[in-house]
Amino acid sequence: MPALTTYTTKIQPDWVDYNGHLRDAFYLLIFSYATDALMDTLGLDSENRAASGHSLFTLELHLNYLHEVKLGAEVEVHTQLIAHDAKRLHLYHSLHLVGHEQELAGNEQMLLHVDLAGPNSAPFTEATLEKLTVISTAQADLPRPALLGRVIGLPPKKP
Repeated sequence: MPALTTYTTKIQPDWVDYNGHLRDAFYLLIFSYATDALMDTLGLDSENRAASGHSLFTLELHLNYLHEVKLGAEVEVHTQLIAHDAKRLHLYHSLHLVGHEQELAGNEQMLLHVDLAGPNSAPFTEATLEKLTVISTAQADLPRPALLGRVIGLPPKKP
């Protein structure tokens, strides 16, 4: 299974800056909608949240801007499940022009399954774990994203 295509959209006029490029905040908005779509795929949709009182919270994310995205572009998000355990989900979203492989931006996320009554961390249900396992198994042969695990920092100064 290739990475899942979780979200597709056209870049809107309100989303671009004075250079005609997608504003940095809207990259994250697009990736956030892709995370919502993944939640739906996993059965963690709004009905489930209302019934169970559980949801996903973002613990950390990294966003890399690689190429310009301009007004009117049709883009799609490909989502790769990197790892999961009983409560956490590590994923990678990549942004592409529809039908193209070149990565325009990358977004790594660590999500936590939470009981909203606390809020406290809570284990995924068996049904969700089964869906995560199916996706993980199907994506096991995908290459590791090049930008995965990056750390922000200036290069060391040369002596």
